[in-house]
Amino acid sequence: MSVGIMNPPTDSLAGKVALITGAGSGLGEATARLLAACGARVAALDRDKETVQRVVADIVAAGGTALTVVADVSAPDQLAAGLEQIKAIWGRLDIVVANAGINGVWAPVDEITPDEWDRTMNVNLKGTFLTVRASTPLLKESGGGSVILMSSLMGTRMFSTSSASSYATSKAGMVAFGRMIALELARHKIRVNTICPGAFATNIVKSTTFRNTRDLHLPVLFPEGKVPLTGGPNGSPIQVARVVWFLASDLSDFVTGTEVYVDGGQSLLAG
Repeated sequence: MSVGIMNPPTDSLAGKVALITGAGSGLGEATARLLAACGARVAALDRDKETVQRVVADIVAAGGTALTVVADVSAPDQLAAGLEQIKAIWGRLDIVVANAGINGVWAPVDEITPDEWDRTMNVNLKGTFLTVRASTPLLKESGGGSVILMSSLMGTRMFSTSSASSYATSKAGMVAFGRMIALELARHKIRVNTICPGAFATNIVKSTTFRNTRDLHLPVLFPEGKVPLTGGPNGSPIQVARVVWFLASDLSDFVTGTEVYVDGGQSLLAG
């Protein structure tokens, strides 16, 4: 089951069950494919049935084990039904990757409507809370596990992208949420960590609405090449997926309540 170079051992997650939200594309898709390649049984959740079915079919065709879960992370009833589906089929849950998110509307703060603000918060921040809320009982029943939240460098280290206030605020909130529940859930042997990716080749920008943003951007000057490690090119989703694997695996069994930046050093230039 080939997913790229420098992959973890194919049996490193054997016996584990992983729930990945937003698994139909981008970072979620790369994570679903990699964790399945490492032996995990993957519940791939997405609101887009067609895209997530394609990912699941590919995993199964390559010899992995995967399940399609169609749900909107901002809908508690849909998430609850998805967790019941996982429990009925596999009876346990060990890994939760709360990855589903949107860029939403990027616009001047006095032009973003309350409904637009709420939509971004409902998917990114509330959706993360609802995913963890729905998953925690099954994680406890399974004797513990690993929860990985997908935040961003924006709103945590980088603040120079004016117009993205709702997106940045939602991602910053995920960091605080992750730290809080890491302490709360530690006694249940549930670890919680947060990944803050930089710019990667995904489809999220295609669904972004930009409105009157041209004159908002600050005159920030970058050295030649935005990403220090590459001299320019952005990363690949598989590079984030490998960090998810580490945080999901037993190699990180003493790591909780922390953030990992996967951006090639980009955010150190753009604070």
